[in-house]
Parts: sequence; structure tokens; C-alpha cells
Amino acid sequence: MQHDHRFASRETRMKASEIRELLKLLDQPDIISFAGGIPDPALFPADAFRRAYADALTGAAAGAALQYSTSEGHAGLRDWIAGHMAELGVACAPDNIIITSGSQQALDYLGKLFLSPGDTALVGWPTYLGALQAFNACEPNFDRLEPMGNRAPEDFSARAREKGGTVKFAYVSPDFANPTGETLTRAERQRVLDLADALDIATIEDGAYQSLRYDGEAVPPILALEIAKKGDIDACRTIYCGTFSKTLSPGLRVGWVCAAKDIVSRLVILKQAGDLHSATINQAAMNAVTRETFDEQVATTRTVYRARRDRMLAALEREMPEGVTWTRPEGGMFVWLTLPAGMDGAALLARSLESARVAFVPGKAFFADGSGANTIRLSFSCASEATIDEGIRRLGGLIRTGA
Repeated sequence: MQHDHRFASRETRMKASEIRELLKLLDQPDIISFAGGIPDPALFPADAFRRAYADALTGAAAGAALQYSTSEGHAGLRDWIAGHMAELGVACAPDNIIITSGSQQALDYLGKLFLSPGDTALVGWPTYLGALQAFNACEPNFDRLEPMGNRAPEDFSARAREKGGTVKFAYVSPDFANPTGETLTRAERQRVLDLADALDIATIEDGAYQSLRYDGEAVPPILALEIAKKGDIDACRTIYCGTFSKTLSPGLRVGWVCAAKDIVSRLVILKQAGDLHSATINQAAMNAVTRETFDEQVATTRTVYRARRDRMLAALEREMPEGVTWTRPEGGMFVWLTLPAGMDGAALLARSLESARVAFVPGKAFFADGSGANTIRLSFSCASEATIDEGIRRLGGLIRTGA
């Protein structure tokens, strides 16, 4: 039976994630994968989580760990996150925090909160594919956000009106962005704030990779810059999305939103309608593990990923032919390659899987308008240094021959 005629109009905008599909290749032992932007499971603090779950299921604590919980989230974990945000320059209280099922759920809820069909979201060109997917279900239009571009605020508003809506928010991942690995300077972050003020819109700040800095000087989050200007988080329009997926464990699906209490209270209502609350026992375990080993775990992860990033950059210098350029990220998990004009990343992937047995993500999926065909994303987080050398050697040879 065909159900297409019964589906809502938004269903036509919902596409399968190329990245999620490519993750299936990890089960093939002869594939060298630079595809999935996933953390190395060998680095997970499994012993700390084992102890945390044992404690959560012992004695009187077991009843609470296995019970329904509040939609706002575990009180102890929210308290820890508030302290963590303070270390980043974001003065806030636990009431400014809501726990979500990963930061992906936060993006889904924020799209639902702000976007009506025909409204406009400002995003990077390229930007995080998961954000495009989350927002797409709300049937918006996308316009190009360039932090240091010359477009006047009135131009964004006029284009949105032409398409039957208004600009609702700017979405940015300012630190080691997925997919490019690039970081916004302080001036660029301030420009985003100024644009949001001029348009009277929200800023959604995706801080998924905030903790994974390997080089350079840390730049304050956009929310911290706004608080410094306005004096109180409850007077701010920036909404910070954080996650433990890149530092402690993606499988537990624990993320958070830090924002003005008015925004948090509305997200609580969405969560009550969505999944009631994030898994109670996972939040309890995460609270224990963050307090035991967060700083140590982040330091270890940085050391390992820094070495892998350096190895990939060195291999690219050695193996890539003339006409290929790439980013040099100060942190995160990704290097973004621009191929020679006319070379298609998706076609290159098909040939690479067949002959070189190297996987990566074609860049086109990260562009709201389907452009960027001659770009690809490489992830170094799950590859050994020897594997990086061999994979980049094979990929470079394939690009060099144009085959």
C-alpha cells in the first residue's frame, strides 16, 4: 500500500542522512573510513560509567534512576553544566539549563519553536547536515550567513518577505565547525551578534566541539560575548547547545541547552510533548562521570586527536595533487577539502569505494542549496596514524589520476 498521498507536506523535505548511511561501511573491515564524524570508542571512560551505573542501581538510588524524572533534567547534572558554562564565561543558573537527548534534539526543538512554514533560517554555506535536517521538517527557507559579509540586515529581511516569511534565527557552529573544521574569530562572532540584534532574531550557537581545541587561543562563546554586553543571560537572544557526545559518550544521548529562562521554559513544554524527559539513569550516570573525570577525559581526547589531525594534515601536504585545497582546523574532528573545479565529490566517493576502498562524505549534502559538489569532508577521529597515511595516499592517487 502506498501512503505518499497521506503524508504531511513536510515529509517531502525529509531526506536520509548520507553520513548515517556511510556509517554502515564501518562494518566492512577492508574499508578505510574518514566518513563518520564519531569519537573513538577506545577513548570512552567505560570504567567510570560502569561504576556510575552500578552506583545508580544500588540501594535507594535505584528507584530514582529507574523512575520518571522532570522534563528540565537531572538537578545535579544541570548544576554541573552551569558551572562548566561559567568556566566558558557564561554566567548562568541551573534554571537556564535543560537536558536534551543529545544536541540534535535541541536543534529539532528549536526549529519547532521558532520556524513557521516559509520563514527563513540563516545558516553557513556549508553547515552541519543534522541542523538542515532538523530545521527542514519545519518547512523553512535558508539564506546564506556570512559573518563578515557585506549584506545589510535589510537585505535579509527583504528576501525573507519575498518568500512569504520572516528571518527567525541565525545558526552557527563557531568552534571547529562540522563540516569545515573552521573557527569564527571574535570579530566574526560579534558580527553575528550585531546582525541578530539588527534583525531582532535569535542566534543558535552549536557548541558541540567547544572542548576539542588543540591549538591557538580559545575564543569566548557567542553567548558569553552577549552576556558581557547585556549583563544578564535572561536578557540575551543567544541559545547555546552543548553535548557530551564528543567528549564522554554519544550513545547515552545527553546534551543540553543553555539560554534565557523564557526560552528554557518553552523548550520544557516541547520536551513534555516529545519524550517527557531524557533517560533518567543516563543523566545520573553522566552526572557522576562528569564530576569524576571530565577534565581528564577531555585532556586525553585532545592529545589523541591532535596527533591524528597533525598526521592527516601532513599526509595531505604529501599526497594531494595541485588544485586541491583544505582547511587546517585548530580542533574538532574534520578537515574540509575543495577539489579541482569540475570534480564531483559524490562521483569520487563511488570510485573510491570501488577501487581505493576509502570512504569519506561528499560535501554537497552540507549546502542548503545543493551546491558544493567539488567538496568532501574527512574525519580523523577514528583512524590510526598509519591508517591515515595509507588512506590519504590512496585518495590522493585517485584524485591525481582523475579516475
